[in-house]
Amino acid sequence: MHAIRLHAFGPAENLAYEEVEDPRPGPGQVRIAVRAAGVHLLDTALRQGLRGPAPAPPTLPTVPGREVAGVVDALGGGTPADWLGKRVVAHLGFAPGGYAELAVTDAGRLHEIPERLDFAAAVAMIGTGRTAMGIVQFAEPGPGDVVLVPAAAGGIGTLLVQYAKNAGATVIGLAGGPRKTARVAAVGADLAVDYTDPDWPARLAGHRGRVTLVYDGVGGDVARTAVGLLAPGGRHLVFGWSAQGVDDDGPHLVDGVSENVLGPAMMRRTGGPHPVRTLELRALAEAAAGRLVPAVHRFPLAEAAAAHRALENRGTTGKVVLEP
Repeated sequence: MHAIRLHAFGPAENLAYEEVEDPRPGPGQVRIAVRAAGVHLLDTALRQGLRGPAPAPPTLPTVPGREVAGVVDALGGGTPADWLGKRVVAHLGFAPGGYAELAVTDAGRLHEIPERLDFAAAVAMIGTGRTAMGIVQFAEPGPGDVVLVPAAAGGIGTLLVQYAKNAGATVIGLAGGPRKTARVAAVGADLAVDYTDPDWPARLAGHRGRVTLVYDGVGGDVARTAVGLLAPGGRHLVFGWSAQGVDDDGPHLVDGVSENVLGPAMMRRTGGPHPVRTLELRALAEAAAGRLVPAVHRFPLAEAAAAHRALENRGTTGKVVLEP
């Protein structure tokens, strides 16, 4: 099979398209003929040798990628036979192996893909979608809310705009450049603002003191401006800081206003014995019902390096997906 391999930590150019041995599923596992593999911002950090929320940097050489969708083409011992031939999607956790034509994972991680979803949409919902479902449970929007979504053209942002609009809220979406703001407007934002325009805060002056909820994955100056628009009692939910925060190593948090909702906090809020799987099921159900339509930015598997560069340079719209 062909796969993307990383032999040395460093820039995107270190991602090599190579021919490697086909993996074989072990007991309780399946092998998936991959039709779509998700690319996450964390993947770019792991490629550089950073740990992020992972237990440790990957052992080299490695095949990156933690989200896959495709068709089960082989079973390990003890795996139920009815998985063979099914369209499935799975998050591999911190196990590598997704950027490949074939990937192996435990059968317990699988979800059968709903009929109306294609492989790329399923990959978007299994990772990005589950995070969006985890975020909104901290503050469910409603008809009386004015919701501001920075990075609204991204994979999570696109879903949050749709979710808030479906709930009856007024939605303001921020994005970089005319192409992205047009996309934000197309998915339902009442106001789409280009934050690369130096005068963009002036466009929101009339909303000062009216915004009730900010879903923030950006941090930095954008977060500072957003927090300044909050109404009394408004909330700033932080799930990332791609623009970096005040100290360049974390989110811009304001005591009594901001709440970091990632990691353990999200799992505690979800509750139950399998919180991650609960969020995955919710995300897939929302997409299957047509209430959430993920934006997908596709690259051929062989162009994984280009996909990483585009993601790091904010040149993508929606979830980045590699297709063998």
